[in-house]
Amino acid sequence: MRNYEIMFIVRPDVADEEVDKLIAQFEGVATGAGGKIEKTEKLGRRRLAYRIARQREGFYVLFKLQGGGDMVKEFERRLKVTDTVIKFISVRMDEALERAEKYKALRAKQESKRRRSKPAPPAPAAPAAPASTEQAQA
Repeated sequence: MRNYEIMFIVRPDVADEEVDKLIAQFEGVATGAGGKIEKTEKLGRRRLAYRIARQREGFYVLFKLQGGGDMVKEFERRLKVTDTVIKFISVRMDEALERAEKYKALRAKQESKRRRSKPAPPAPAAPAAPASTEQAQA
């Protein structure tokens, strides 16, 4: 069982009751395919960065799931054929977390190298002793 996050955007002209029905339908799809739903979040209506299917806004929904690849394939297939969904993305979170940990370790290693190879700051120079007047006359 792997962890996934699936976010999709619903058209803004869809009523809230329809969005709730859609969420319930996709919860059924996930559990029917052998997945386990950890969390479902309705993120609300937001402005899109660019137009998608002639829409400037969308209703965002986020699913956090555990399951296999077959469950995600079925979930995505259903999202593709649902007319009210205008965009979706699915991310396998364990890969993303592994990649983040790898970069974190790499940055820590580079930082420790920088600290070791940094030369010590130069010691302040001692003020020069004033020359005696006898040496100056000679």
